Amino acid sequence: MFDPAQLAALAAVHRRGSFDLAAAELHVTASAISQRIKALEERVGTLLIRRGQPCSATPSGLRMIRHHDEVTLLERALATDLPQLAPRPATLRIAVNADSLATWVIPALAAAEGFLFDLVIDDQDVSQDWLKRGEVAAAITAHPGPLQGCDTLPLGRLRYRATASPAYMARWMPDGPTPQALAAAPALTFSDKDRLQDLWAASLPNPPPRRAGLPTHRMASSQAFIDASLAGLGWGMNPEALVANHLAEGRLTDLSPDHPLDVALHWQFTRLTAQALQPVTRAIRSAAATVLLPLTKGA
Repeated sequence: MFDPAQLAALAAVHRRGSFDLAAAELHVTASAISQRIKALEERVGTLLIRRGQPCSATPSGLRMIRHHDEVTLLERALATDLPQLAPRPATLRIAVNADSLATWVIPALAAAEGFLFDLVIDDQDVSQDWLKRGEVAAAITAHPGPLQGCDTLPLGRLRYRATASPAYMARWMPDGPTPQALAAAPALTFSDKDRLQDLWAASLPNPPPRRAGLPTHRMASSQAFIDASLAGLGWGMNPEALVANHLAEGRLTDLSPDHPLDVALHWQFTRLTAQALQPVTRAIRSAAATVLLPLTKGA
């Protein structure tokens, strides 16, 4: 058995990035955190935390953190099943893409009581990597798996529309999204991991040359994408659910209405904690069904 306080200190230092912030989270002194980490490292005989700015866990440390998270979830499930035990909220770390968070995930989290959520916001194409490293217990991902030690449930397709303001279209794309226009018109990109604009452009009947990267603004915010599109700053791939009213009322224009882009999403979670995660899994699947389109065969 490992000391739960030492494991909690290890997880807090890695996730908050410093001994001081970990101490504030756990309501102890930074010295106490340091002593707990040192004692745990001596117990397992290896370095668990790389001291730096920020501090981060070693591969061995990440494995210990995963053990801590799994035990915490299992203990909560046990307390739920035994009325004489008073279950306390368990912190659940999930990797989720920003557009899902902006469209349908929040109602799901609100429906799953008894958890404190620690959300890692990352692109759906790489969110599975957080699960592979053991840094999250579950992820909303574009990858169906299989992933060792994990189960995967299909959620549906998040539909995107390429949108821009009418004024932007008049200035940059008077003849529509031609290869020449796309090569010059500024787009909107969430981050360097965001490939949606390139994927959509490549799917057009007359796509721009692949060697020509799209000129782009970068802004890591789903709401900023909407605001920037409305303001005429650029064109971007926006979730249909977020822009439907703007399109219907003429504030935004669909660059190519016959060419939406659908992204298949899946709920992936560690098999060991599947039972403990059941309330969250049910809520995630229910909320996804209200917004996402059904997955096509083979997606």
